[in-house]
Amino acid sequence: MKSTILLFAFLGVLSWTVTLAQTGDCWSNFRGDSRLTGVSRATIPDQPVLLWSFKTGDAIKAAPVVCDGIIVVGTVKGNLYGIKTDGTLQWKIVTENSIEAPALIVGGIVYAGNLDGTLYAIDLKTGNIKWTYKTENQIMGSPAFHEAGNKKVILVGSYDYYLHGVDAETGEGLWKYETDNFINGACALYEGKAVFGGCDGYIHLVDVSSGKSTASMEISTFVASSACIDGHHALVGDYDGRFSSVDLEGQTISWVFENKEANLPFLGSPAVYREHVYIGNRDKFMYCLNKTSGELVWKYNTGGRVDASPVVIRNRVLTANMRGDLFLLDIKTGKPLWTYELGTPVHANPAVVDHRFYVAGDDGRLYCFGKK
Repeated sequence: MKSTILLFAFLGVLSWTVTLAQTGDCWSNFRGDSRLTGVSRATIPDQPVLLWSFKTGDAIKAAPVVCDGIIVVGTVKGNLYGIKTDGTLQWKIVTENSIEAPALIVGGIVYAGNLDGTLYAIDLKTGNIKWTYKTENQIMGSPAFHEAGNKKVILVGSYDYYLHGVDAETGEGLWKYETDNFINGACALYEGKAVFGGCDGYIHLVDVSSGKSTASMEISTFVASSACIDGHHALVGDYDGRFSSVDLEGQTISWVFENKEANLPFLGSPAVYREHVYIGNRDKFMYCLNKTSGELVWKYNTGGRVDASPVVIRNRVLTANMRGDLFLLDIKTGKPLWTYELGTPVHANPAVVDHRFYVAGDDGRLYCFGKK
């Protein structure tokens, strides 16, 4: 695979980044932290049971997030729900278009975008809208948050080709960085820089304070998912069926993994933990790879397309497929330790907190699993 590397000089002062870390009762970012690593420190039962489900009435494609006793999830009809952890409604707001991107919770405020390109800031407890910001096309990726000094910035990509930097407190636009095509996923944060891909096939590094590019690397024709950061590497799959480790300092591709017999898309984001990286594919397999070499450690056939991103929970990998099956796999062997037939496609990863996890179904229900 030919890789084109465009390097730009980095100007400016290195920013201190606030990392959104998971706590026992909070999964505020759809991948658990600002590096989008997909790792939970929570403890969940060995054999979870269904505790309750909440019916929204329309399909859910976005991953749920949860903090301070409220789960937030959007639906394809454009409704955003705040649901209490006992399965009852806290609030509901109606937007003008489908919500397919996960929300973000920071400091008691929910940030969520929809397909008419509007970014909302909403009070977590009341559901009151604090401000809105308008892009010129749909928002498909979760917002990200960065704080440098006293400046708090929300980062969100749009199909208007721009990554937008928005003041988190006022909703004022701070800067826009232009790419060559749609931006699908969320930004991972790396040393004061936003790392993301898009339909232009590049991985971009953008200084969060200024909105200026520091580098961009061509890796494929179409990056549909969000990268995760491990050390100075970005790990990301693409629509062509390749999964790459990108050295952000050397501006090179360290390795590429692909199932050449299928070459089906990687739509979910990876989880990285210790020596390994975990990723699902539309070829129905969940893969465990050595994160240094890209060599296959194990693979497990889930029986259905895997669009949802996995979550590592201590010694297990939690994943779901588009047939409606949930799995807890042994982290070392890939052996299934627990399965559950939900019976409806699952597009996105669960939100994991102590003793529970929440997963959204295409049937419009939010499901809570835990211990009775």
